[in-house]
Amino acid sequence: MKKYLKIIWDGISPANPVLIIAIGLCSVIAVSNSVKSALLMTFSFGLVLIPSEIIISTIRKLIPDEIRVPMFVVVIAAFTTMSVLLSRAYFTTIYDVIKLYILLIVVNCIIIGRAEAFAYVHPVVESLFDGIGMTIGYGWVLTAIAVVRELLGKGTLAGIQVLPQSFQPALIMILPPAGFLMIGILVGALETYLRKKGDKK
Repeated sequence: MKKYLKIIWDGISPANPVLIIAIGLCSVIAVSNSVKSALLMTFSFGLVLIPSEIIISTIRKLIPDEIRVPMFVVVIAAFTTMSVLLSRAYFTTIYDVIKLYILLIVVNCIIIGRAEAFAYVHPVVESLFDGIGMTIGYGWVLTAIAVVRELLGKGTLAGIQVLPQSFQPALIMILPPAGFLMIGILVGALETYLRKKGDKK
Protein backbone atom coordinates (compact mmCIF):
# COMPACT_ATOMS: atom_id res chain seq x y z
CA MET A 1 0.00 0.00 0.00
CA LYS A 2 2.93 2.35 0.70
CA LYS A 3 3.97 2.03 -2.93
CA TYR A 4 0.55 3.20 -4.12
CA LEU A 5 0.44 6.08 -1.65
CA LYS A 6 3.87 7.17 -2.88
CA ILE A 7 2.59 7.17 -6.48
CA ILE A 8 -0.29 9.42 -5.43
CA TRP A 9 2.02 11.69 -3.43
CA ASP A 10 4.39 12.01 -6.39
CA GLY A 11 1.55 13.47 -8.46
CA ILE A 12 0.57 15.87 -5.70
CA SER A 13 4.02 17.26 -4.96
CA PRO A 14 7.44 15.91 -6.10
CA ALA A 15 6.27 15.24 -9.67
CA ASN A 16 3.39 17.72 -9.83
CA PRO A 17 2.42 17.99 -13.51
CA VAL A 18 2.00 21.77 -13.43
CA LEU A 19 4.63 23.01 -10.97
CA ILE A 20 7.44 20.47 -11.41
CA ILE A 21 7.00 18.87 -14.84
CA ALA A 22 5.56 22.19 -16.11
CA ILE A 23 3.23 20.87 -18.81
CA GLY A 24 -0.45 21.56 -19.50
CA LEU A 25 -0.04 25.20 -18.49
CA CYS A 26 -2.42 26.65 -21.11
CA SER A 27 -5.56 25.27 -19.50
CA VAL A 28 -4.32 26.18 -16.02
CA ILE A 29 -3.84 29.83 -16.97
CA ALA A 30 -7.05 30.01 -19.01
CA VAL A 31 -9.58 28.55 -16.56
CA SER A 32 -8.06 29.51 -13.20
CA ASN A 33 -9.83 32.87 -12.92
CA SER A 34 -12.90 31.18 -11.44
CA VAL A 35 -13.22 28.50 -8.77
CA LYS A 36 -16.21 26.89 -10.48
CA SER A 37 -14.32 26.67 -13.76
CA ALA A 38 -11.28 25.22 -11.98
CA LEU A 39 -13.36 22.54 -10.27
CA LEU A 40 -15.15 21.56 -13.49
CA MET A 41 -11.84 21.42 -15.36
CA THR A 42 -10.36 19.20 -12.63
CA PHE A 43 -13.41 16.92 -12.77
CA SER A 44 -13.18 16.66 -16.56
CA PHE A 45 -9.41 16.12 -16.42
CA GLY A 46 -9.74 13.26 -13.93
CA LEU A 47 -12.64 11.73 -15.84
CA VAL A 48 -10.33 11.43 -18.83
CA LEU A 49 -6.93 10.72 -17.26
CA ILE A 50 -7.82 7.98 -14.77
CA PRO A 51 -9.79 5.64 -17.08
CA SER A 52 -7.40 6.36 -19.97
CA GLU A 53 -4.43 5.21 -17.89
CA ILE A 54 -6.33 2.09 -16.81
CA ILE A 55 -7.30 1.13 -20.38
CA ILE A 56 -3.87 1.89 -21.85
CA SER A 57 -2.15 -0.09 -19.10
CA THR A 58 -4.55 -3.00 -19.65
CA ILE A 59 -3.91 -3.24 -23.40
CA ARG A 60 -0.30 -2.02 -23.42
CA LYS A 61 1.14 -5.40 -24.45
CA LEU A 62 -1.21 -5.50 -27.43
CA ILE A 63 -0.20 -2.07 -28.77
CA PRO A 64 2.70 -2.05 -31.26
CA ASP A 65 5.28 0.63 -30.47
CA GLU A 66 4.89 2.12 -33.94
CA ILE A 67 1.25 3.12 -33.40
CA ARG A 68 1.16 3.64 -29.66
CA VAL A 69 0.62 7.43 -29.75
CA PRO A 70 -2.38 7.26 -32.16
CA MET A 71 -3.82 4.52 -29.95
CA PHE A 72 -3.35 6.72 -26.87
CA VAL A 73 -5.20 9.54 -28.63
CA VAL A 74 -8.10 7.24 -29.60
CA VAL A 75 -8.54 6.08 -26.00
CA ILE A 76 -8.20 9.61 -24.60
CA ALA A 77 -10.64 10.96 -27.22
CA ALA A 78 -13.28 8.43 -26.18
CA PHE A 79 -13.16 9.54 -22.55
CA THR A 80 -12.94 13.20 -23.54
CA THR A 81 -16.22 12.78 -25.42
CA MET A 82 -17.78 11.26 -22.31
CA SER A 83 -16.47 14.12 -20.19
CA VAL A 84 -17.86 16.71 -22.62
CA LEU A 85 -21.30 15.09 -22.63
CA LEU A 86 -21.46 14.93 -18.82
CA SER A 87 -20.21 18.49 -18.37
CA ARG A 88 -22.62 19.85 -20.95
CA ALA A 89 -25.54 17.98 -19.40
CA TYR A 90 -24.97 18.82 -15.73
CA PHE A 91 -22.82 21.97 -15.66
CA THR A 92 -24.11 23.83 -18.71
CA THR A 93 -23.34 27.39 -17.62
CA ILE A 94 -19.73 26.72 -16.63
CA TYR A 95 -19.22 24.38 -19.59
CA ASP A 96 -20.19 27.14 -22.02
CA VAL A 97 -17.38 29.29 -20.60
CA ILE A 98 -14.56 26.73 -20.71
CA LYS A 99 -15.78 24.23 -23.33
CA LEU A 100 -12.81 24.87 -25.63
CA TYR A 101 -10.37 23.75 -22.93
CA ILE A 102 -12.42 20.68 -22.04
CA LEU A 103 -12.47 19.70 -25.72
CA LEU A 104 -8.70 20.18 -25.89
CA ILE A 105 -8.17 17.65 -23.08
CA VAL A 106 -7.78 15.11 -25.90
CA VAL A 107 -4.38 16.63 -26.71
CA ASN A 108 -3.48 17.73 -23.18
CA CYS A 109 0.26 17.24 -22.66
CA ILE A 110 -0.20 15.85 -19.15
CA ILE A 111 -2.59 13.10 -20.21
CA ILE A 112 -0.61 12.03 -23.28
CA GLY A 113 2.58 12.27 -21.22
CA ARG A 114 1.26 10.01 -18.45
CA ALA A 115 -0.03 7.53 -21.01
CA GLU A 116 3.42 7.36 -22.60
CA ALA A 117 5.65 7.63 -19.51
CA PHE A 118 3.60 5.67 -16.98
CA ALA A 119 0.54 3.71 -18.12
CA TYR A 120 2.31 2.16 -21.10
CA VAL A 121 5.04 0.66 -18.91
CA HIS A 122 3.28 -0.01 -15.58
CA PRO A 123 0.59 -2.43 -14.34
CA VAL A 124 -3.07 -1.43 -14.12
CA VAL A 125 -3.28 -0.77 -10.37
CA GLU A 126 -0.20 1.45 -10.39
CA SER A 127 -1.61 3.33 -13.39
CA LEU A 128 -4.89 3.85 -11.53
CA PHE A 129 -3.08 5.45 -8.58
CA ASP A 130 -0.90 7.52 -10.91
CA GLY A 131 -4.06 8.89 -12.53
CA ILE A 132 -5.51 9.73 -9.12
CA GLY A 133 -2.30 11.42 -7.96
CA MET A 134 -1.89 13.46 -11.13
CA THR A 135 -5.54 14.55 -11.00
CA ILE A 136 -5.18 15.70 -7.40
CA GLY A 137 -1.90 17.42 -8.24
CA TYR A 138 -3.40 19.21 -11.23
CA GLY A 139 -6.58 20.03 -9.32
CA TRP A 140 -5.04 21.53 -6.19
CA VAL A 141 -2.83 23.85 -8.22
CA LEU A 142 -5.69 24.91 -10.48
CA THR A 143 -8.05 25.49 -7.55
CA ALA A 144 -5.49 27.32 -5.39
CA ILE A 145 -4.73 29.72 -8.22
CA ALA A 146 -8.44 30.18 -8.94
CA VAL A 147 -9.22 31.01 -5.30
CA VAL A 148 -6.65 33.82 -5.22
CA ARG A 149 -7.46 35.16 -8.69
CA GLU A 150 -11.23 35.18 -8.23
CA LEU A 151 -11.03 36.60 -4.71
CA LEU A 152 -8.72 39.47 -5.64
CA GLY A 153 -10.07 39.97 -9.15
CA LYS A 154 -13.80 39.84 -8.41
CA GLY A 155 -14.21 39.77 -4.64
CA THR A 156 -16.06 36.46 -4.92
CA LEU A 157 -15.49 32.75 -4.35
CA ALA A 158 -17.39 30.34 -6.59
CA GLY A 159 -19.54 33.29 -7.61
CA ILE A 160 -20.49 34.18 -4.01
CA GLN A 161 -19.60 37.67 -2.80
CA VAL A 162 -17.23 37.30 0.16
CA LEU A 163 -15.42 40.63 0.25
CA PRO A 164 -17.21 43.90 1.09
CA GLN A 165 -18.87 45.80 -1.74
CA SER A 166 -16.41 48.60 -1.03
CA PHE A 167 -13.54 46.32 -2.10
CA GLN A 168 -11.95 47.45 -5.35
CA PRO A 169 -11.13 44.34 -7.43
CA ALA A 170 -7.71 44.13 -9.03
CA LEU A 171 -8.89 43.41 -12.56
CA ILE A 172 -5.44 42.25 -13.64
CA MET A 173 -5.97 39.16 -11.45
CA ILE A 174 -8.55 37.77 -13.87
CA LEU A 175 -6.27 38.30 -16.87
CA PRO A 176 -3.75 35.68 -18.13
CA PRO A 177 -0.62 37.44 -16.77
CA ALA A 178 -1.91 36.85 -13.24
CA GLY A 179 -2.08 33.14 -14.01
CA PHE A 180 1.61 33.14 -14.93
CA LEU A 181 2.42 35.11 -11.78
CA MET A 182 0.55 32.69 -9.53
CA ILE A 183 2.20 29.66 -11.14
CA GLY A 184 5.59 31.27 -10.55
CA ILE A 185 4.81 31.90 -6.88
CA LEU A 186 3.61 28.32 -6.37
CA VAL A 187 6.65 26.88 -8.19
CA GLY A 188 8.94 28.85 -5.88
CA ALA A 189 7.00 27.79 -2.78
CA LEU A 190 6.97 24.11 -3.75
CA GLU A 191 10.65 24.09 -4.71
CA THR A 192 11.53 25.68 -1.35
CA TYR A 193 9.42 23.11 0.51
CA LEU A 194 10.97 20.17 -1.35
CA ARG A 195 14.49 21.54 -0.85
CA LYS A 196 13.98 21.98 2.91
CA LYS A 197 12.46 18.52 3.12
CA GLY A 198 15.50 17.12 1.29
CA ASP A 199 17.91 18.97 3.59
CA LYS A 200 16.24 17.46 6.67
CA LYS A 201 16.83 13.98 5.28
